[in-house]
Parts: sequence; structure tokens; C-alpha cells
Amino acid sequence: MKLYIAEKPSLGRAIADALPKPHKKQDGFIETSDGSIVSWCIGHLLEQAQPDDYDPKYKKWQHQDLPIIPTEWQFKAKANTKKQLGVLKKLIKKAQTIVHAGDPDREGQLLVDEVLQYVGLSERQKQTTQRLLISDLNIQAVKKALNTQQSNQNFVPLSVSALARARADWLYGMNLTRAYTLAGQKSGYQGVLSVGRVQTPVLGLVVRRDAEIAEFVSKPFYEVFAHLQTQDKSRFCAKWQPSDACAPYMDEEKRVLVKGLAENVAARIKDQEGEVTAIEKKPKKQLAPLPYNLSALQIDASKAFGMSAKQVLDVCQSLYEKHKLITYPRSDNRYLPVAHYKEREAVVAAMVNNNGCEQSKVDAANLSLKSKCWNDKKVAAHHAIIPTSKKLKSAQLGHQEQQVYGLISRQYLAQFYPAFSYDETKAEIMIAGGLFIAKAKQVNEIGFKVLFGKASDDEDNLSTYLPPLVKGQRLQCHDAQIQEKHTQPPQYYTDATLLAAMTGISRYVKDKDIKKILKETDGLGTEATRAGIIELLFKRGFLARNAKQIRSTELGQAMIAMLPESLTLPDRTALWESHLAQIANKECTYQMFMDPLLSQLGEFVSDAKVANNPDLKGLSKPRTFKRKTRKRTKAKS
Repeated sequence: MKLYIAEKPSLGRAIADALPKPHKKQDGFIETSDGSIVSWCIGHLLEQAQPDDYDPKYKKWQHQDLPIIPTEWQFKAKANTKKQLGVLKKLIKKAQTIVHAGDPDREGQLLVDEVLQYVGLSERQKQTTQRLLISDLNIQAVKKALNTQQSNQNFVPLSVSALARARADWLYGMNLTRAYTLAGQKSGYQGVLSVGRVQTPVLGLVVRRDAEIAEFVSKPFYEVFAHLQTQDKSRFCAKWQPSDACAPYMDEEKRVLVKGLAENVAARIKDQEGEVTAIEKKPKKQLAPLPYNLSALQIDASKAFGMSAKQVLDVCQSLYEKHKLITYPRSDNRYLPVAHYKEREAVVAAMVNNNGCEQSKVDAANLSLKSKCWNDKKVAAHHAIIPTSKKLKSAQLGHQEQQVYGLISRQYLAQFYPAFSYDETKAEIMIAGGLFIAKAKQVNEIGFKVLFGKASDDEDNLSTYLPPLVKGQRLQCHDAQIQEKHTQPPQYYTDATLLAAMTGISRYVKDKDIKKILKETDGLGTEATRAGIIELLFKRGFLARNAKQIRSTELGQAMIAMLPESLTLPDRTALWESHLAQIANKECTYQMFMDPLLSQLGEFVSDAKVANNPDLKGLSKPRTFKRKTRKRTKAKS
């Protein structure tokens, strides 16, 4: 008997649909006509054992018991899915061949592997277990995946990486949450103060940003513009570039803070002659953005529709599992297999049918173009999130589903549009010994930007016009203008900017060596966990929403103030992700990762024993809401 074990029932049903019929549905599995059986997990069926599972004395939280470090790690069955675990136990014992069909990522690998380990496989079963990687639930894609299975042995490092992450999170979160909750009690706070290797640095980002805004003092700064005229009366503006001699009057961003200096420059150049000392015209182009990974999609959906990261993930799961309109959504990859290119016409036709894009936009596309997104060398366990070739028979999508599907469709269609191309001209002009620069951008081809409703990037801040200029040309400065501006505080985080901070975490890392390493890694958390981490911080009362803004609460601020700075910075946890990736790539061992963590854990617990923050006193615990259960009433006949 061949046994397929899927990560969840929806994937199990998709696999069964691709196997010979008729099918016989049983309790917890499906039998197919060729004798195969398809069963499933329901997410993680197992969880890390709790401290009191190792020793009853750990039920009471006490400093003297910390750190708690298991000598032999234990899994235990989750209470609400014990029945399905029992079904899998019986099936695994009977199976001659097992096919692991967890989701194509680190957690999906561990989720099924931990069940196989818990039940116990024979040596023959271990050697013959296959790995099935499915990122598209449509029947054609599933059949294709069934023909390209690999040995599950090839994925052991991925499983070890996930196991190291799970155990490290348990050690770090459980020990430090107990330690700082006890410290909080000494300070007068009676709630739980949870510490997590990802959630705490994310909270730290928000708390520090809020403090920057609260402490910010706006300062005026001054820019000088020369109004210039050519001999044929063409007019344009050029902006003054302060020299190094002006450094004592500028801030670190080279903004002039002394009005008198700007006034002096303006007075000196008015009615003076200028000369073009350099002129440079460069053709430039911008390629279409790559198809989405989950974080990029969450950022764009937040900007476009105000959706939270969790909402986007939930909508994506529905589009993937229920409607089968998109590929695997928890992807961290923005590239596609080369073989996927031949499916483009069917995918685009489905997008039009499902109202993902307009027919006119497809007609203007060039399906013979092949953007850089099709690259087998860049595709790892999964590929970018794109529409599938499935066509809905009728309009079945909800409002948010349609919005997210539209974004995914637009991003895919952009791969078949030419680059946005333009000429950028830069003129350097000397007036009374001062350097002035004028820039202009002339669009040659809008290209893919026609899909995005804009022909140029606002952030380029370029002039729209420059007359024809040549080096050595004389100009007349007929007027000078001073613009007073004010320095602006940083913006409060939103879902979009907080996700961007988590994915580009190297910007917030102080250690230069770590920063260098992290530029190539995925950042803080993973694609699958970032939305949940942000929501958890809201649930625990550390963060609150103010319209689109995400702000730290008094509790969140007091928590960060009590912790050692190193626990609140992203350096350590982001470096963890780097090491976990190295384990998956066989560049680092489990023990090399765990040993330093264990030694650091004792130091953190010792710090907690003497920690104190009087600001915690009097703060209320976050409210928890329980669902009200409605009493069932009999219908009147």
C-alpha cells in the first residue's frame, strides 16, 4: 500500500483527485482504485512538550528552576487532533511506501517528518519514503508533481533546520517569558510578559520609532534655486549644491540650517552670468518588478487597500486552497521555473476570465517576451506566487479576494511588458563660484508602468524640462529663490512599512559584520510567520492600531525598557535565520547552532533575576475575549 501524507485536508483532496478513480472516502483518509491511500495532517499534529511534562515541579514558575533545558526532547499529541494522529499511526504501520506531501518549505518538511518519527518507521520505510512537492493545487500541476518525486532523505537538512528553530524558540521563549514575567511581578505587574526571539525585536523596532517621533524637534533648512534663462529666452531652474566649506552650517544630510548663508548665496547669484560646465545625458530603463513573494504582496496590499498582513495571508490561503486560483502563497521566492513559461497563455486567459485583469491589458502585452523571472537557478523549495490556469465558472470571489487576485495577476502580466525607458539629463552650472545642478527626465516608453497607472517615479524628484544645453554655454540668472523647509519626523509604522522593515532587517542592524551577512538573508521571521508575529503583539497588548498606524502601548514600552538591549535588537534573531538557512544548505550543523544559544540562555536568565521597571506598576493586563456560545433552540414546526 502506498500512503500519501498531506499537510492538510485540502492538499490531500487535491492529490486524491489526481489519482485513479473511483475513490472511497473513509474517516480521515481517501482510498483510490489503485490501492493507494491519501491521508493528511491538520497542521502540526504534534507540539513541543511543556516544561511540566518533563517534571511536575515546573508547573510553578520559579527563578531557581531556570533555565529549563530538556536532556531528551519530547513531542506530544495536540489535544484537538489526536484522532487524526491515531488514523495516521495505523496507516503508517501498514504502508509499504510512504509519500511525504507537506508544504514545500521548512515547516512543511518538519510537520510530516515529526509524525513519521513519532510513529516510528522501519529502516526499509525510511529508505523508501518519497517527497512530493506541490505548489499548485490544480489537477494538471498535481499530476506533474506526482511524476517528479524525490527521496525524502534529500530533505533531512531542511527538517533539521526546522527542528533547530522550533527547539531554539522553545528554549528562548519559554525560559525568558518565565524569567521576565517573574521580574514583572516584582515590579508590580501581574500579567504575562512574553519574550520571543522574533516578536521582541519587532516590538523593539516599533518602540524605538515611537520614541524618535516623540523626541523629534523640527528644524528649518534652506534650499536655493537659480532661475536661469538661455539666449533664446528658454527658462529653467537649477538647485544649489553646498560645498564642503559650508559643512559647519549643515546637518548630516547636508541640509543648510543657517538662513543667512542661503540669503548670501541668493544675493550673490542674482543678475549674474552662469556657465554650463558639464552636461550628461544617460539612457536608463527600469525592468518590470518580479512576481510576488508573500511579503512583497502583503506590503502592496497594505498600501493599496489598507489590508493587514494577516488579512492578506488569510485571503491568499483561500485563493490557494478553496478556489485554486494561485500557487503556494507562503513563498519567499520571486522567481519561476523555466518550464512554467509555456503555461503563460493559459494563465493569462484564466486571469481575464476571473476578472484579474482586463482583456485590453492582455492584448497590449507581448507574450513572446521572457523577463528575468524565469530562472531555474533562482528557484528553491518554492517559486513566486502567480495565478494558476484555473478558470472560475462564475464570479465566486469576495471583495478582498478579488483585490488580492488582481494584484497577483497584474504583477504576472507585467512580465510581458517592456521596460520603462527614459533619458536622464544632468547639467552642472557654475554661478558666482557656486555649483548648481538641474535634472530632467524624458520618458521614451512607459512600458510596464501603464499597468500601474503611473509613467514616472515620484521619488526621482526630477525636473520635467530642460532646454537643449551644451558645455560652455552662457546663461543668465535673472532671479534667485530661497525655499524654507522643515525637517520631518520619521513616520509611524504601518503594516506595509513594518513588514518592509522585517524583510529588510539589515538596515536596522548595528554590527557591520552581521549587517553584511544579513543583506542576503530573508530578514526577521519567515514569510509564513511575519503576519502572525505582528498580530500576536496586538493580542498581547504590546501594540495598538491608530487608523493605519501601528504604535506601541505603555505596556510594550515598559517591557522593552526592562529588557537588555541585545534582546530587543534584530541582530541576534536575524543571525539565527542565517544559521538556520546554513543548516538547510548543509553549511552548518545542529550542534554548532544550539551550543552558543545554550550558553547565552543562562546569562539572559541571570539578567532577568535583577531586572526591575517601576513603570510596569499599575498597568493593566490585555483583555482577552471569549466567544459567547449561543444556546441552540429548536425550530418551531
